[in-house]
Amino acid sequence: MCLSKGGESYVRDACSVTRYQDLCLHSLASFSRTAKDNPSKWARAGVSVTISQAKGVTQSLLKLRKQNFLKGKGRVAILDCVDCLQDALDNLHNSLGVLRKLSSQTFNDQMGDVTTWLSAALTDEDTCLDGLEDKKRKQVKLLLNKVTNVSYMTSNALALVNKLATTGPQCLENSK
Repeated sequence: MCLSKGGESYVRDACSVTRYQDLCLHSLASFSRTAKDNPSKWARAGVSVTISQAKGVTQSLLKLRKQNFLKGKGRVAILDCVDCLQDALDNLHNSLGVLRKLSSQTFNDQMGDVTTWLSAALTDEDTCLDGLEDKKRKQVKLLLNKVTNVSYMTSNALALVNKLATTGPQCLENSK
């Protein structure tokens, strides 16, 4: 069903399906007026804010790499993490591209592609987290928190996409 209670509850309704609801409410509140009760718009918003956050974390990692603050295994872990996050960004961009061009004729296939890409992005982010050792160092802890936040946002975006997938293509007429 494409209907919602309306008013201020739009973002609350959208985020009700997510695991990290406070993060969802905070990151998507500004979309309430434009997305309203449209699952397609909420899914796009979820992926868009995740892309922005992932880009920022990737930039932080690239700065650390240039500063040479880690040596040996720690440096390799940062490089691997950059690769993982760049792969995650590719998957997020692929997802957003499809969400912008949804079609009722190919909706189920498109939803399958998007959920696959978002799941792959989550895996990439988890792989990055697994590789970061030396968790006692302040900069590594900060990085862990940033990457964890991106993975939470990706999880929320996936939940919003799953909500759209279960709603079906009937809401697409109002999503442009």
